[in-house]
Amino acid sequence: MNEIKPSPLLFSAARLEGPGVEKSRRMLGDLAEIFEDREALEALPADTVAYEVASYMPVADGTPGGLFFGISYLHPVMVGDEYMMTKGHFHNRIDRAEFYWGLEGEGVLLMMDGERGCRAETVSPGSLHYIPGGVAHRLVNTGDVILAVGACWPSDAGHDYGSIARDGFSARVKKVDGKPALIIEVVSEPECEACEAARTGVYNDVNEDRSSERNAAFGFRDNFKGNGGDRH
Repeated sequence: MNEIKPSPLLFSAARLEGPGVEKSRRMLGDLAEIFEDREALEALPADTVAYEVASYMPVADGTPGGLFFGISYLHPVMVGDEYMMTKGHFHNRIDRAEFYWGLEGEGVLLMMDGERGCRAETVSPGSLHYIPGGVAHRLVNTGDVILAVGACWPSDAGHDYGSIARDGFSARVKKVDGKPALIIEVVSEPECEACEAARTGVYNDVNEDRSSERNAAFGFRDNFKGNGGDRH
């Protein structure tokens, strides 16, 4: 007998549950390279939860034509005058785009193009954000509660965290006079392979050789195993 069955997955408000959903977390001690005020960072417990991710990946990572789905939960932690943020990344396949949408809380989506030009959009419940190919992206929680943000991206996009860890973003979101402000950094342009790929639209498959670096970066279960994790 043919049956109409319910989906085994549940996406309700800011929850993602069901078989195949992977959950993972990133601790503050894992983010030492992204904050400007190292003294303020070291004053906070390293085991403070920075953000968590629930991911559903129905096909193998790198499969053309598939889609991945996830929700990131950024905790409201200040490090000096900087708000909690994700590590941020380009996509390995530099032309791959992505959607983000706000579910709960208040924050900022920071985007940086191949010329290291930065722009920012406010994130709030119901806001929808298109991230074009060739654009690095990072989430920032500027509120007093958890910022929950949904995401959908191609299963063959890949994640290049190494370029951001090495070269950083050209802007930061800081608390100035009690509210968020976008601070553009005046720096010389680094030799950034991902930026060059974003400018030219041509990515080098040498990025694919960074698998061990990427797996450690976005497989952030407490013991760094598995393929789920830091998708934002």
